[in-house]
Amino acid sequence: MPTRVLLGDEALAQGAIDAGLSGAYAYPGTPSTEITEYVQHSPEGKDGQVRCQWSANEKTALEAAIGMSFAGKRAMASMKHVGLNVAADPFVNAALVGANGGLMINVADDPSMHSSQNEQDTRVYTDLALMPCIEPATQAEAYAAPAMAFDLSERLEIPVLVRLTTRLAHSRATIETGAKRDQNEFHLPEDERRYILLPAIARGRYEELLAKQPDLLKASETSAFTHYTDAEDRSLGIIACGIAYNYLMEATGGEHPHPILKIGQYPIPQAHIERMVAECDAILVVEEGYPYVEEKLRGLPARTEPQIRGRLSGHLPRTGELNPQLVAHALGIETPKLRPTSSIPAPRPPALCPGCPHIDTANALKEALSDQPNGRVFGDIGCYTLSALPPYEVVDTCVEMGGSITLAKGSADAGLHPAVALIGDSTFAHSGMAGLLDCVNDDSSVTILIVDNLTTAMTGGQESSARNRLATLCAGIGVDEAHIRVIQPLPNQHEANVAVLREEMAFNGPSVVIAERECIQTARRKARAKKASSGGTA
Repeated sequence: MPTRVLLGDEALAQGAIDAGLSGAYAYPGTPSTEITEYVQHSPEGKDGQVRCQWSANEKTALEAAIGMSFAGKRAMASMKHVGLNVAADPFVNAALVGANGGLMINVADDPSMHSSQNEQDTRVYTDLALMPCIEPATQAEAYAAPAMAFDLSERLEIPVLVRLTTRLAHSRATIETGAKRDQNEFHLPEDERRYILLPAIARGRYEELLAKQPDLLKASETSAFTHYTDAEDRSLGIIACGIAYNYLMEATGGEHPHPILKIGQYPIPQAHIERMVAECDAILVVEEGYPYVEEKLRGLPARTEPQIRGRLSGHLPRTGELNPQLVAHALGIETPKLRPTSSIPAPRPPALCPGCPHIDTANALKEALSDQPNGRVFGDIGCYTLSALPPYEVVDTCVEMGGSITLAKGSADAGLHPAVALIGDSTFAHSGMAGLLDCVNDDSSVTILIVDNLTTAMTGGQESSARNRLATLCAGIGVDEAHIRVIQPLPNQHEANVAVLREEMAFNGPSVVIAERECIQTARRKARAKKASSGGTA
């Protein structure tokens, strides 16, 4: 068998390709980005065998994947956990319409919030949508997950969620790859009306979805990713979900005197749970993310026999990533004390790259607001959010993707002036345009400052879907073209840029300023590539 050293994200992507993938759709978001990048850089992605381009946002990505499944092909959509909120509407309804070709929805959670606004646990969505979920524990399981997901999806005609977490997505292991399966032939569903969710049809589809639940439960109880290991000491039973099983094995050295239930597929495997509850005096639940399984086991009122331990009981921390040492502590296992963290080098907060165009934009914006004590800047998700930190300190809010424009609108409607929305080019295309339409329709006095660095820089430099079309889009939405201004964020343009910002902030109505200059990192990469292609050395 061929072997490769792959990230968990990459293993999942290769597994999907080998399982007959025809289309991969996504919006970049750490820690899920490498799934799609791997497909794009694969031979199948490069020669067009697998359709794989970035979508405008997670909702459009999932809708396109549903469309490819409708045509009988195997498809997947990938996103980070907060991206699933954007795609929640098609996600929940996808379970109702079902799948024709296999449909896999990959979501990478980010416990400890390494690059996210929250620790949201995607497993909660399985209850909302009544959709099965596979949670691989290792990179090898991540490689095997797509074949399992596609087969289950086509057998029971339902999409399948695959949950990864940061530590698995971004760590490497040696993977043995298997034989490659041919892609599905184009074929439409026998009952195309099931995709028409008019109330009369939707009610019937919901009954059918409920009728599938016993089969989904049986699939999770017999899954290759779920197994029950018995042991003599039943004073404690251990439930370990996904990558938490790895932490358990490392904490115990693989030697476990207590029964262990490894959960790698959902719905929660009830028969195994019932066995552990009946046989063990106490149960420790080790899971990455929310106390999802633990909370169900505790019940209301809380179960007292057997005692349920985990994040809610204080045996494990309520927030953040788990690790082998935390699991060992919960089991009462002595572990070597870690050396204290060195104070050299001193920790440094994140900062904008030297030469970043956002620096000049932030400096101009700060000066433009210097004589406006009530002026506020409503920020968004992107590198430019770092201008909330010293020495700039110009951003006052950052709530969620695309929220800057409508937050600014609401404050402007309440009487705040000037109200400035700071948003990136990719984020504007992702979910900012609808907010701008609201501003136009209400003639709200909001200045939208779009920082256009010609890429999706925060996640590594993917192509921005609005590239070279921002002014045209804003005009099409209805912004007066006299109040669509383009500036160059450069030190020698500082005074001119400040003047433009002040003029547009004084305007009584919606206006747009586009600060356009290429990301310094993508510019450097292009320069190195050009030099290398011309025979020079990078």
